[in-house]
Amino acid sequence: MENCSKVTNKVLTLQQFRGIMQIRTYIYIIIGVLAVASCSTTKYVDDGSFLLNKVDVRTDGNYADVNPSQVKSYVRQRGNSRWFSTMKLPLATYSLAGRDSSMWFNKMLKSIGEAPVLYDSVSTIKSCDDLRMALCNKGYLAARVDVDVVRKGNKKVNVNYMLLPGDPFFVRHVNYDIRDSAIQCILESNGVGKRLLTDGMRFDVNKMNDERKRITEVLTDSGYYRFHKDYITYQADTVAGSRDIDLTLVLHKFVAGKDSVIAHPRYNIGSVTYSSGNPEDSVIHLRQGVLRSSTFIEEGQPYSSSALRRTYNQFGRLQAVKYTNKGFAENEEATLLDCNIQVSTNKPHTISFEPEGTNTAGDLGAAASLTYQNRNLFRGSEVLSIQFRGAYEAIRGLEGYGNQDFVEYSVEGSLSFPRLIAPFVSREFIRRTNAQSEVSLMYDLQNRPEYHRRVLSLAWKYKWNNIGHHDKYQIDLLDINYLFMPWISDTFREDYLEDDMNKNAILRYNYENLLIMKMGFGYAYNNGRYAVKANVETSGNILGLCSGIFNFPKNSEGQNKVFGIAYAQYAKADFDFTRNIVFDYNNQLVFHMGLGIAYPYGNSTILPFEKRYFSGGANSVRGWSVRELGPGKFKGNEGKIDFINQTGDMKLDLNIEYRAHLFWKVNGALFVDAGNIWTLRNYEDQPGGQFKIDEFWKQIAIGYGLGFRVNFDYFILRFDMGMKAVNPAYEADGGEHFPIVNPRLSRDFTFHFAVGLPF
Repeated sequence: MENCSKVTNKVLTLQQFRGIMQIRTYIYIIIGVLAVASCSTTKYVDDGSFLLNKVDVRTDGNYADVNPSQVKSYVRQRGNSRWFSTMKLPLATYSLAGRDSSMWFNKMLKSIGEAPVLYDSVSTIKSCDDLRMALCNKGYLAARVDVDVVRKGNKKVNVNYMLLPGDPFFVRHVNYDIRDSAIQCILESNGVGKRLLTDGMRFDVNKMNDERKRITEVLTDSGYYRFHKDYITYQADTVAGSRDIDLTLVLHKFVAGKDSVIAHPRYNIGSVTYSSGNPEDSVIHLRQGVLRSSTFIEEGQPYSSSALRRTYNQFGRLQAVKYTNKGFAENEEATLLDCNIQVSTNKPHTISFEPEGTNTAGDLGAAASLTYQNRNLFRGSEVLSIQFRGAYEAIRGLEGYGNQDFVEYSVEGSLSFPRLIAPFVSREFIRRTNAQSEVSLMYDLQNRPEYHRRVLSLAWKYKWNNIGHHDKYQIDLLDINYLFMPWISDTFREDYLEDDMNKNAILRYNYENLLIMKMGFGYAYNNGRYAVKANVETSGNILGLCSGIFNFPKNSEGQNKVFGIAYAQYAKADFDFTRNIVFDYNNQLVFHMGLGIAYPYGNSTILPFEKRYFSGGANSVRGWSVRELGPGKFKGNEGKIDFINQTGDMKLDLNIEYRAHLFWKVNGALFVDAGNIWTLRNYEDQPGGQFKIDEFWKQIAIGYGLGFRVNFDYFILRFDMGMKAVNPAYEADGGEHFPIVNPRLSRDFTFHFAVGLPF
């Protein structure tokens, strides 16, 4: 036994060695390609000119408010773009083109490549001025910028900017010179504490501009229709021999003419009228109540720019509205503004047809959907949508079944209201939120060779977000799903559901009649840098309470039944976090974490299949295909994907992705993914899949890869190529546990195609 162990260790060592040698070979190939590509980057740089090889911005010390990477945007001339901040492949592609411009191949290389950026001394001088001005705006009024141009070889230069901010200047005293008494009263009532300029603050031009914007917003929301920020100026007096500044904000009076300076006029709203914006139709196909509730400009109230923006946004939410235009007529004597809102409406009825091809595990088929939509059902921009869908797929490889085809028909109807339809909700809450109420009904018919399945769904949902905020909310007030199995073939029942050698509880549970009655709450926040999503849902609690009161009958499994059908009972929670770090326009780093857990209880010991988690795929750990990973160290069915058993009650996803712009509309990404799924209970058919606090970290799968994305603005086509790095399905003492040192494309490579970003 001892000798066998030594031999095994030697074999493993040799496998790892071969893997390392393969990786080294790949690295050498990449280095060789880059070397060949970069050697001719000065091919189109004429004598006397220089290729701008690199631009660097540094400071002479550490300054909390001076970030070289941010102020680099003031540099007018930068070098050629680099893929992933390292490789100048666009320039190399351009340089590979021949000088014969009539050849299509040379034209193509130049069109997809990037011409060399030639060093311009004038741009360098102007960049120094812009950088110094940026430092002055931050309070470093004595700042200097030094530049060093370093030649690299015969035709390349590096430009190094050194920022010398010096000591910052501070505001000793701030004075507000408001030369309009009415405006002064309004600003004081708004709160002196809201001022952005204070004694002792650092001199900051950006903050001074923000104060001008704040005052302008206060006044334009208080009736000053004709006020703009140019009426606000600054006077700054420096104290000799010090870094102190006395700052005065001056708000000037209204200039009515060349020699006429008066107090700023304050306007109230006179009348609000509506007219059709359709030249061929003078009728507005919306109820007056809808028009009024969408208008935040009120008669008799002071003019408000914020109310005007909210009015535009509210009308823009109505799908029945094509566009709106607001016009104001001034009555200077009475200082009144008469507002006329032109509303142009869309055609209410639309019909669309969408064909599609399907491919399920190699079985080809086709599907088509026909959708009718009425965007103004009750003349209140209510949207009625009815969709009919049919699908057919020829199934191969099934033995013992008479019919080899899959057929699906479904009809779905939904009615959406652009407001909250709920009791006990105040009018003020409705007006300060963008809300939507939706009711939907769906019936789906599926006929497979093994079974027939019917699904009936009914849902009532609320969605809303607070105006001017980054958060969104959703309440699933009622979501009922009735799953009915009218027929199961004898072959399928005998081979899978009732076979003594294959008594799979998870499989059987998903081919039984089931009622799912759930309620849920969702929250989302996104400010461009941070994104948070949280969802909580429960099912069966109301039915469980009723069963205890009314003593519902039970089935053979001991489950309570409603109308002869068992109901599911579970709780589920999901949390998703994304952090986006933007280095510059072309480069960013994204962190993502996804965590989900669901627990069946009461009337259920197994989660419904639709509520179980799976891992792998384009939006998870991309080294694995969809449903190929987990749970835990479970291998699946002899190394093949097991769609039933490769599901779990708990999920963890950890992702880091570096995104970079490459050329045209093409972006690239380098990523590392980690995660897995687990079960909370120990199921016989999922050995090694149960979550254990002292072992789960050993079962985290790791993958890495490269991706390309084509951004067409309205949608993104994504192509990701993933490789397995750590595979928890195999023991740690074998070479297959660490594919990163023993890579095999046929085993470890996975290609993904998707629409949209993964997170």
